[in-house]
Amino acid sequence: MKTNNSKFKVIILYLLCLILAFNTFTMQVYATQDELDAEAEERKNEPVDTNEIEGWPQGPKIGAEGAILMDANTGAILYAKNIDERLYPASTTKIMTSLVALENCNLNDIVTVHQSAIDANASDGSNMGLYAGEQLTLEEILYGILINSANEGCNAVAEHISGSIDNYVDLMNKRAKELGLKNTHFVSANGLHDDNHYTSPRDLAIIAREFFSHDVLCRMSSTPKYVIHETANHREHYLNSHNKLLSGMDYEYQYLVGSKTGFTSNSRQTLVSCAEKDGMKLICVIMKEETPNQFTDTVALFNYGFDNFTEVNIKNTDTRYQLSGASYLQEEDGYFGNTMPLTEVDNASYVTLPDGVAFEQLDSEITYNNTAEGAFASISYSYKGQKLGAADIKYSESLNDTTDFSKDYKGPKVINIKTVLFRIVEISALMLVLISVLERLRKVYLERKRLAKIRRSRKSSSSRGGFSKRRRPVHHRHKKW
Repeated sequence: MKTNNSKFKVIILYLLCLILAFNTFTMQVYATQDELDAEAEERKNEPVDTNEIEGWPQGPKIGAEGAILMDANTGAILYAKNIDERLYPASTTKIMTSLVALENCNLNDIVTVHQSAIDANASDGSNMGLYAGEQLTLEEILYGILINSANEGCNAVAEHISGSIDNYVDLMNKRAKELGLKNTHFVSANGLHDDNHYTSPRDLAIIAREFFSHDVLCRMSSTPKYVIHETANHREHYLNSHNKLLSGMDYEYQYLVGSKTGFTSNSRQTLVSCAEKDGMKLICVIMKEETPNQFTDTVALFNYGFDNFTEVNIKNTDTRYQLSGASYLQEEDGYFGNTMPLTEVDNASYVTLPDGVAFEQLDSEITYNNTAEGAFASISYSYKGQKLGAADIKYSESLNDTTDFSKDYKGPKVINIKTVLFRIVEISALMLVLISVLERLRKVYLERKRLAKIRRSRKSSSSRGGFSKRRRPVHHRHKKW
C-alpha cells in the first residue's frame, strides 16, 4: 500500500512540475502576429504631438509607438509622436556603430576578424559570413554592417578600434553625450536585445543627422547589393539588403538618401531613413512598428514633410532686424561718422516654415552665449514653441579692423577703412586748395610789398634831389611849391 501511495505522490509531483513548466513556457511565448497587428492598429489612435499645435499641418496617423520627422538642415521637428520615449533600437544601433568607426578609423585600415567577434554574435543573429582570420578593409566591413546588418562585423570593428567590444561601446556612449542625447544608452555595438540598451526617436534622429552628413555612409546605406571579391586575405562575400525602401524593392522611394532597418522580438520593426528633394533633406525614424508598415509609415511621413513645409533663407527674408542694413547691429557712431554694416547673418542658414505660417509670425530670440566659431551671436526662430531654425550672426567680411569690446555687449566700435580713406582724400584735397590759396596770397603780398618799396624809394630820392649826383635844372613851376 505504501508503494502505491509513493507512486501516486510521484505522479502527482510530476504532473505539478509539468503544469508549472507549461505555465512558465506560456508566459514566455510572445503575442501572435495578429495580436501585434491589432496593437499597432490601436496605436494609430494615440495623439500626435505636432498635430496639437495650432495652425500646424496635420500629419498622418501611424501605428508606430514612436516616430519623428526632422529637417536635417535646420533641425526643425516637423512630426513628433512620443519622440522622447525610451525604446529598443535593435540594428538601427549600427548607424552609431558606423559613425563612430568612420570618425575614429581610416576606411583603408585592415581589420582582422577574431573568433571572439564571431562568438559574441547570437547563433541566429544577422551576419555577413565572416570567418576567423579573415582580413578586410574597414570600408568592406562597413558595407557588410549597413547592407547585411552584420553583427559579427560590428564586433570585429569594435575590437580593431578599441581593443574590445566593451571599450568600443564606451566610445559610443561618449559620442552620444557629445551629441547631447538624453535618452540613450548602448550595451552592444550591434543592437542585440538588452533591457539596458535603448534610445528614443529624437535621439536616434540626432545620430542619423550626423550619420547622413557623410557621403560615404549615405552611399553604403542606400546600396541594395554589394560583392566583396575574394582576395588572398578573405573569401568572397555577397551582401543583400532586406530594406524595401531601396532601389528595386517593394517600397522603393525615389528621393531616398540612405536607410537602416532593425528588428528584434522586443523592439519590433525599427527604421531610420533620410530623403532629399529640391534641397530639403529630411530624416525619418520609426520605432516599434509591424511589418511592412515601417516602410509605408516612412513614405507617408516623407511625403507629408515635402508637401507641407518649405525652407526659407533667413538672411534674405528677415526684414524685422534688417541685419544687412542700418540696425542696432550696425555701428551708427563710428570714429569717422556713419559706417558700413558691421555684421551679417550666415547666408547658409534657413528656417523650415509650415504651410500657412508666414515668416513674420515666428518668434525670435537673440543669444550671445554658446555661439559657433566666428560668430558673436545667434538668432533662433520658433512657432508656438516649436523650434524651426537658427542663424549665426558674424562680423561682416567687409570689415578690416575691429577693436575690443566688453562682455556687456553694446555694439562693437569699428573703424571702417573705406570711410577713413575717403576722409583722408577729402582732407588732402582741402589742404591742396588751402595751400594754393595761401601761395597766391603770398605772391600778391610780395608784389604789393615790392611796389610799396619802389614808391618809398622814389619818394626818398625825390626829397634828396634825385638818384643822380648831377643836379638837374630847377623849373619855375617847382617854385610854386
